[in-house]
Amino acid sequence: MRPSGRAPDVMRPVSLEPGVAKFAEGSCLAKFGDTHVLCTASLEERVPPFLRGTGKGWVTAEYGMLPRSTATRTEREAARGRQGGRTQEIQRLIGRSLRAVTDLAQLGERQIRIDCDVLQADGGTRTAAVTGSYVALHQALQRLVSSDLLTMLPLRDSVAAISCGVIAGTPVLDLDYAEDSQAMTDANFVLSGTGGIVEIQATAEGAPFDEPLFTRMMELARAGVAELTRLQRGALGRGAA
Repeated sequence: MRPSGRAPDVMRPVSLEPGVAKFAEGSCLAKFGDTHVLCTASLEERVPPFLRGTGKGWVTAEYGMLPRSTATRTEREAARGRQGGRTQEIQRLIGRSLRAVTDLAQLGERQIRIDCDVLQADGGTRTAAVTGSYVALHQALQRLVSSDLLTMLPLRDSVAAISCGVIAGTPVLDLDYAEDSQAMTDANFVLSGTGGIVEIQATAEGAPFDEPLFTRMMELARAGVAELTRLQRGALGRGAA
């Protein structure tokens, strides 16, 4: 039995609330159970120096945890004067995930900056950040279309992410902190809405895991991302189809 009482293939309650930030071109409050991440998208009419003159745009991300997003206060990284390795790794993951489904040439020489702020952490903050960031990115790009700056959305697909793990020999979907801290295997799956693999991070915390266990986690992840894709479409007003 999982600590939460959920069946192995059941996610935590998930909600994606778009348009929560008044001034951002796109925003989404992503809630995966007790993990809450605010994702905002900001449009800039410029690109990093390495892209100037190429006609291509860029999508990048920053990630951070508020001091009391966890059980005890965590010092702000700005106060320490540097970002930790975990923060850098997660924000790079978010950026890679969004660029994988964005047509950067069609975007033109513009940059979308995604900010993911963890308001409350109970496991799976990176997967919630990727999932909510896509909604915020879509909103920001839709503004460009609505303003006649683009003729169509520069998106090839949607993208979402979910965690899986192995607890007491059983593969389970969407780990909360209590499960993540005891999992024998911890994995994060980033998949496109049409089922393409964007990135997989899988680590044995104890003994190595075998291919059948990985295959089962992949099956769980595909089902989870299919549900997240449906929720993303609903949040964006596109219905469940």
